Amino acid sequence: MTNTSTLMAFHVNCSVQRRPSLFQNIHRLKTRLSSSYKPLLKELKQLPMQLDVPQSIRNASVKLLDALVDSMFQFADQPILSSQSNFAPVDELNEPFVITSIEGKIPDDFPEGVFIRNGPNPLFGGLKSTTSIFGKTGHMWIEGEGMLHALYFDKESDSGNWTVLYKSRHVETETFKLEKKRNKPSFLPAIEGSSPAILTSYLLNMLRFGKVNKDLSNTNVFEHSGKFYSIAENHLPQEIDIFSLQTLGDWDINGAWHRPFTAHPKTAPGTGELVVFGVDAMKPYMEVGVVSADGRRLVHKVDLKLKRCPLSHDMGVTERYNVIIDFPLTIDLHRLIKGGPLIKFDNKEYARIGIMPRYGDVDSVRWFAVEPNCTFHILNCFEEGAEVVVRGCRSLESIISESYGMDLEESEWVSGRLRSKLPVQQSTFSTNDELLFCRFYEWRLNMKTGEVKERNLTGTKCSLEFPMINPSFNGLKNKFGYTQMVHEPASISSGMPKFGGLAKLFFEETATWEGEQAEGHIKVEYHEFERNTFCTGSAFVPKEGGLEEDDGWIITFVHDEDTDTSKVS
Repeated sequence: MTNTSTLMAFHVNCSVQRRPSLFQNIHRLKTRLSSSYKPLLKELKQLPMQLDVPQSIRNASVKLLDALVDSMFQFADQPILSSQSNFAPVDELNEPFVITSIEGKIPDDFPEGVFIRNGPNPLFGGLKSTTSIFGKTGHMWIEGEGMLHALYFDKESDSGNWTVLYKSRHVETETFKLEKKRNKPSFLPAIEGSSPAILTSYLLNMLRFGKVNKDLSNTNVFEHSGKFYSIAENHLPQEIDIFSLQTLGDWDINGAWHRPFTAHPKTAPGTGELVVFGVDAMKPYMEVGVVSADGRRLVHKVDLKLKRCPLSHDMGVTERYNVIIDFPLTIDLHRLIKGGPLIKFDNKEYARIGIMPRYGDVDSVRWFAVEPNCTFHILNCFEEGAEVVVRGCRSLESIISESYGMDLEESEWVSGRLRSKLPVQQSTFSTNDELLFCRFYEWRLNMKTGEVKERNLTGTKCSLEFPMINPSFNGLKNKFGYTQMVHEPASISSGMPKFGGLAKLFFEETATWEGEQAEGHIKVEYHEFERNTFCTGSAFVPKEGGLEEDDGWIITFVHDEDTDTSKVS
């Protein structure tokens, strides 16, 4: 199925929805969800303005501040390299069009439904940087307004012929609508750059808009109790209509949740409750919540009383526990004020995993110290005897804070990343590159003895990210997993992660190639794409009535850089 327009091919999570007929009632959908990479920063605490002044005076103040920003800050487009062309923003396609170019055959037993991909699609031509007397700031590659890309699969009952439709639409958060109305970039970039410039941007954004950063909603799509939500962890979820792709507004669990919301909430096995957490740069740094299965009530909430704000992107659940990640990639306002970075990974700081009973309090959390690392995505967690098993994609450095310490005068923002203005001579891997690549990892946490066993499951042959499983096994022991394969040379040359294939993990089988079996690595099957072809937004689609855990398909967006054509495979 070919779409000749170029689609953004990174930082994407997907939702696969199955249903008997494309245009029947939404409540008949059978949902299958999968999530992928893209770690994203939450916004700082939204402090309400306390001054009770007439609206006319407030409007005049905003106009004065706008004039100040226009005179002092110069916006510039961040250039996009030829190797990054597929990361450029695209226009909305609000009216669905029929996909007429289908290569091969859609399997007869492939389920009808909707395949949705969410990813950054910046307004006004792309990501921005600013220059002022206070210094430079720039958008990071994980920023940019969210855009939903939806493929609708419908099969005629009589002929068995398939109709496939495609449409796309921005997630219209309040800040999206604000900038769209102004028809120009308005929020100053306020995450990466010099400390004085970031702090000034915070202040001016807050004074003009009542918040320090935009609500991006560009990371994931998830379902709960028959409703669908777009999310990034800097704000509340946005309810969406998956047929029209219309944004229906914030979901604050009937007024009970007042902070950012993780991009990867988890459905508890057995009960159908939704387990969530939210991090904030101001105390309380992390709170965990449990939402009722019907989505109407927040049945439990607890402040974990952390001593720092970890930039946690994912979490896990088992039949009895919530699994919390507290690793040393942190957000720190005090560090920023002192001239340091807002976001920093420090491998000399502690790392730990918390195991919390589903409705536990802060004192019930059992913390296990692990080796310092950066893990954005968890494949699955489950209980096995006295152990809680956690599996995810682990690296020894962070791609989020890698630009810290660079000379801003000798650097430039390119497609959301800082790089030196000097010619880049690197053509082979460096030690730093190797540390940034994820390896598939396992932690075994013994709830009786406190012992921790951790190991690399797949070796160093290939870097793996954006893990997925058959969603029926979330929180339960599973035999199979799937990931996207990082194409390391292409990722290094472009400065952006690119995924040149897919991998299937066999947790109950041992690797057989030379050198791997002796180390106890698991079996992995690799599927590499053709040259200069990269995937994103992969999801596992279970087979209707399938007897085995791995009965199903992987569906993914694939981009051919030689022809500048995107497909769904």
